[in-house]
Amino acid sequence: MQEAVEEKCDVLVIGGGPAGSTAATLLARRGWHVLQAEMDRHPRFHIGESLLPANVPLLEELGVLDKVRELGVLKLGADFPGAGSQPNVFRFRRALGDTPPYAFQVKREDFDAMLFRHARESGADSREGLRIDNVELLPDGVRAFATGEHGTLEIRARYLVDASGRETFMGNALKIKRKNPKHQSAAIFAHFHGVERRQGEDAGNISIYRFEFGWAWMIPLPDDVMSVGCVCWPEYLKQRRGDAGQFLLETLQRIPEAAQRMRAATRCSPTHVTGNYSYQCTATCGRHWIMAGDAYAFLDPIFSSGVHLAMDSGARAAKLVDTVLREPGRESALQRAYARRVNRGLRTFAWFVYRFNSNTLRQLFAHDSPPWDLDRGVISLLAGDVYDGGRVRRKLHLFKMVFAVAGLMNLPRHVRDLRHRRRQARVEFSGGKPPRTATDGGRAGFPIRMRTDLEGRL
Repeated sequence: MQEAVEEKCDVLVIGGGPAGSTAATLLARRGWHVLQAEMDRHPRFHIGESLLPANVPLLEELGVLDKVRELGVLKLGADFPGAGSQPNVFRFRRALGDTPPYAFQVKREDFDAMLFRHARESGADSREGLRIDNVELLPDGVRAFATGEHGTLEIRARYLVDASGRETFMGNALKIKRKNPKHQSAAIFAHFHGVERRQGEDAGNISIYRFEFGWAWMIPLPDDVMSVGCVCWPEYLKQRRGDAGQFLLETLQRIPEAAQRMRAATRCSPTHVTGNYSYQCTATCGRHWIMAGDAYAFLDPIFSSGVHLAMDSGARAAKLVDTVLREPGRESALQRAYARRVNRGLRTFAWFVYRFNSNTLRQLFAHDSPPWDLDRGVISLLAGDVYDGGRVRRKLHLFKMVFAVAGLMNLPRHVRDLRHRRRQARVEFSGGKPPRTATDGGRAGFPIRMRTDLEGRL
């Protein structure tokens, strides 16, 4: 058996997606020796192509905003079904917070590859085809064993950033990953040419449609490509028989406007199907390690939150690690603050995700001029302003109160919606290997060893 080659670094980052590349870039700029391990090779197909305005300041901080402009489609808002035949358009310029009034739609294989190259250009030792097999937590850091094209490595690092996406290396290794008990869904999706786009300034908007078994998206991408998919109740996708592409088209036929826009469409990618994928880990971090992005939790792509949550947590993780490496005594306090922030953002999105297909929320989203400017709070949510904006939080609290009153006014329907959602959360569906999403890399299911003197510190 070939002897492992030993390497040392300050920070080991598992994952080459947005969370991992963000953390690696910022830590390398602060002068730390960063080894970033990505088990696959760029470019690679991903879903999660819709960015949020809150991504823009992060892209500026990284120094890649101009690169994203070149490879993306300008996105000025999002549209949802309206009360009549026309969609209700939520334009980002009406948001309450300080987020920019625009974002981008990107092909994730291009976006992820660009961020990974940028991390390397910023000084990180970013390697593709390097799989982390197991990790040992030590009193002074971590020791990882990895397999690459040149054999086995033994990596000694002072800190570990797990940005392994839905592979969630630490979540699986420590057995702290838990299926979301409140929400389950499954998805079927592909890329198409020739899908009808919105006109004028709305040409780059994401479109969201509801139907009786879930919701559908249309995301305009460069080169006349449209990402089209349906997120469905597991009970519905379990009915699928035969060709997945045909089932996707049959599902879209249930949505008259979406079917209209698909009249001249031709598929230009394989059709992907994924099973239940909502989960959250019971811890965000421990001594000498921290999770970022999907490694910690994944909700539902309905509000395009994945890349923003990944990059924001990657940036916050980098700042935490930078401080802890300089001032180790602050680790516990900083990790508690990090966990509070990450969970606050997740809870804000989760409240709307859980209720999106309810009759009550459907009516509120369809209203083009709701009272008290409630739509501006929703637009701020759609822009990704879910952490620090006091005005936004107050408006969203008011929206929730209106939702509660509206639900009481139609209590039987409200109760039926709640029971249906709880029933679907218990349904199991496996669509094959899950697609890669916001922060992939690493490899799940491999062991982690902990020294006995670390027990109780995770």
